[in-house]
Amino acid sequence: MTYDAIVVGGSYAGLSAALQLARARRRVLVVDAGVRRNRFASATHGFLTQDGSDPGAVTAEGRAQLMEYDTVDWLSGTAESAAKAGGGFVVSVQGREPLLGRCLVLATGVRDQLPDVPGLAERWGRRVFHCPYCHGYELQQGRIGVLATSPMSVHQALMLPDWGPTTFLLNGVLEPDREQAEALKARGVTIEPGRIDRLEGEGLDVVMHDGRILPFQGLFVAARSVLASPLSGQLGCAVEEGPLGTCIKTDPIKATTVAGVFACGDAARMAGNVALAVGDGAIAGAAAHRFLMGMAF
Repeated sequence: MTYDAIVVGGSYAGLSAALQLARARRRVLVVDAGVRRNRFASATHGFLTQDGSDPGAVTAEGRAQLMEYDTVDWLSGTAESAAKAGGGFVVSVQGREPLLGRCLVLATGVRDQLPDVPGLAERWGRRVFHCPYCHGYELQQGRIGVLATSPMSVHQALMLPDWGPTTFLLNGVLEPDREQAEALKARGVTIEPGRIDRLEGEGLDVVMHDGRILPFQGLFVAARSVLASPLSGQLGCAVEEGPLGTCIKTDPIKATTVAGVFACGDAARMAGNVALAVGDGAIAGAAAHRFLMGMAF
């Protein structure tokens, strides 16, 4: 069978893209490895009608609604390779026959590269976060730390005082220049120049090398991200490098530089957010449908 579209990735963006195609009565296959980026978080926030919901429950409900459309198939597995084939594309999943599609939607996500601080990875998504809009409100204006990882961390430290008293932990990574230091002071940010030894405690205690313990309600990290799947590279899609990592280059309708390949969600934008991923998917799904029609968007 040749599908009209193969959507690789069944999280928020992929589900949204597939839904648009299903509602256009197109034959769609969703290939999903079952690894959501926000699987470590207990709740999703800032997503209209789903604020505070369990992230896994949101995607489960999305899948259940999608599968009500009889033109949609679902395949659990990891897409290992993709290539052009005739007038379409072939996708390989381990242990399966090659899958054929007239177009592709890549909603393959990213992996976060976390700083090598003992105790940090275990608290990712619970006490250590990347997005204040997603997690800042729940800290109830308690003490907040921002861990320096790159020059982008200065921007993050300037944002966080709206959610609570903020300390900028330099950890030997950077030194704010005069203008940055003045801006941080104006926002009420405390600068901590010392080095961190580890994170510990049931809450979040930052243990410094000199033995001091700095307690926080939450810690924010501007982590870099890398593409979670090699498919875009195999297909020849251009990528973009930014201060927070790599993403697949797309135009305003989520088309990549390869005709017939669309990309959406965290793999195709620098900002990670559930609501943005869903919107991205809707655009990509509609654009893929237009491509199948042979029409410009």
